[in-house]
Amino acid sequence: MYEKILLAVDGSENSLRAADEVIKLASLVEGCSIEVVYVADFSKAKSDILHSKGKEELEVSRKKKILPIEEMLKAQNVDYQAIFLHGEPGPTIVDYANQHKFDLVVIGSRGLNALQEMVLGSVSHKVMKRVNCPALIVK
Repeated sequence: MYEKILLAVDGSENSLRAADEVIKLASLVEGCSIEVVYVADFSKAKSDILHSKGKEELEVSRKKKILPIEEMLKAQNVDYQAIFLHGEPGPTIVDYANQHKFDLVVIGSRGLNALQEMVLGSVSHKVMKRVNCPALIVK
């Protein structure tokens, strides 16, 4: 089964649903470990830095985004580790997942319509296509 799961999150409702599915999966495997990965998007990072009062405030702001997910995992006694990365979310998640040999990657879907996905691309679609392990997109 899945003993090492990467949960890619961005603090959205879709991330909460993805976390809920990871909790269900983790309950099936004793010793399952979860890595919760949040990627600070380069395109937004500059704006975040300019509007923050310092590095500490910026870190606190990013940690707040995943706090509800951490609370969900703690409440269910799920072993997890939170990792903060920097870069473009799709490729950064793929690189991290492939380098660390996860059994499963779980990510929430943003729910783009067909035109938006064609023009913008979706992080979940990029991850699904390029990751070297099974991937679960949660709607």
